[in-house]
Amino acid sequence: MKILVIGAGAREHTLAWKLLQSPKVDRVFVAPGNAGTAFIAENLDIHPTDLEVLGKAAKDNGIDLVVVGPELPLALGIVDYFDSLGIAAFGPTKAATQIESSKVFARNLMEKYGIPSPKGVVFASYPEAARYLEGQHPPIVVKADGLAGGKGAIIAGSMQEARKALSDIMEARIFGSAGDKVIIDEYVTGQEVSLIAFTDGKTISPMVPACDYKKIWDNEQGPNTGGMGSYAPPGFFPAPLVEKVSATILLPAIKAMANEGMPYKGVLYAGLMVTDKEPLALEFNARFGDPETQVILPLLKTDLVDILLAVVQGNLNQVEAEWSTDACVGVVMASAGYPGIHKTGFPIKGLDEVDEDLLIFHAGTRLGDDGEIYTDGGRVLTVVASGRDLAEAREKVYRQLPSIHFEGCHYRTDIALREIS
Repeated sequence: MKILVIGAGAREHTLAWKLLQSPKVDRVFVAPGNAGTAFIAENLDIHPTDLEVLGKAAKDNGIDLVVVGPELPLALGIVDYFDSLGIAAFGPTKAATQIESSKVFARNLMEKYGIPSPKGVVFASYPEAARYLEGQHPPIVVKADGLAGGKGAIIAGSMQEARKALSDIMEARIFGSAGDKVIIDEYVTGQEVSLIAFTDGKTISPMVPACDYKKIWDNEQGPNTGGMGSYAPPGFFPAPLVEKVSATILLPAIKAMANEGMPYKGVLYAGLMVTDKEPLALEFNARFGDPETQVILPLLKTDLVDILLAVVQGNLNQVEAEWSTDACVGVVMASAGYPGIHKTGFPIKGLDEVDEDLLIFHAGTRLGDDGEIYTDGGRVLTVVASGRDLAEAREKVYRQLPSIHFEGCHYRTDIALREIS
C-alpha cells in the first residue's frame, strides 16, 4: 500500500512511523511533513488545506489510503473530497467533524442525548454574554465556538480574567470567526484525561487513556498551549473507568451522530474531567490528539493499517486492538516565546546523541540545504520513552533531554510527576 498522511506535526510523524511498521505498507507520503518525516517518508510540499493539489498528488502517486492529522482539513471536508475522487480516507466527514469544529454543536448534542457534561449556556451576542457573566462566580470557563488551535477554552480565575476572555473572543476577535458564538460553562474540578477511540460509526475500540499538559510552565502556570507533554496510561483511570466512559460518553456520542444523520467514522477524542461523582465530557475532538498520539501509538501492538482499514470499511468489530502494558512519557521541547511570538531557524544539536530506544517525533522542524535540522515552529520536538511503568519511562526521557539542544529551547520538568509516588 501507499499511504498519504496529511499534516506537519509530531502527531503526523508518529502516524508515519507507526504505519511504516506494517508489512502491508510500501511507501508513506506526508504533506507537508517536517524534517523528521523526511528521513522515513517522502514529504510533499502541499498545505493540508489545499484539497485539489492534495487530490492530484494522491492520484499521481497511486495513494491507497489517506490519513488526516489536523482538524482544519477535516472541518473543510477533506474526507468528503477524497471520497468523491474514489480514494479511501480515514477521518470523519465535514458534517461529522462539527463535533469538534463547533463547540455549540457538541454542547447541543450532549444535552439532547443526555451525555454527561458540565452545564453551559450558549451566546451569539456579546452584550447578552457579558450580562450573564456578571451573575457568575469564578472560576468560569469561557469557550470560543469554533476551531482555535486548542487554545479556545479559557479558565478564568477572576471576574477580571473572565471579562477579558469574553472581550478577547467576541470583541477583539482573537480567534476570528471562531468567536462568533461562545459558551460560558460551569467550572468542574477533578482530574483531566483524554480517552480516544477508533470508530467505524457503529463499533468503538478505545485506545490507552492519556493525560496531556496544556499550560506552558510547570505546575500549570502560564498561558495555554497546544500541549507541552503527555503520558499514558494514568493510574487514576483504570480499565473499569475506560469501560464506563465508553458506555456513557463515547458510544452514546457515536449513536447520537448516526441518529442525527451524520455517521461518525475515524477517531473520536473525548476530553474528560473525572469528578468525584462521574466522568464528564468537557469536549470532543475529531482526530488523534497531539501530544497524546506520541505516547499512545508506541503502545499499540496491532497493525495500525488493519485498524484504519476496518474503520473505513465499516467492520471494526472484526479487529481487536492489542495494547502493551508498558507506560509511555512524552515531553515537548518548545521555542523561546511559544505560545506567543517566537524566533525560528536555529540548528538542533544532539539528536544523534541519545539512546536508540528514545523516540524523537518532530513538529516544528525543517531540513536545511546543508543537511542540518533547524527549528521551524513553536513546538519543535516531542521526546518519548517507554518503560515498565511511568517512573521508568519518565526517568529515561528526562535523563536524556539535556543532550538535545537548540537556542532558547525550554520544556516542562513535571510531566507524569504526579503519578510517581
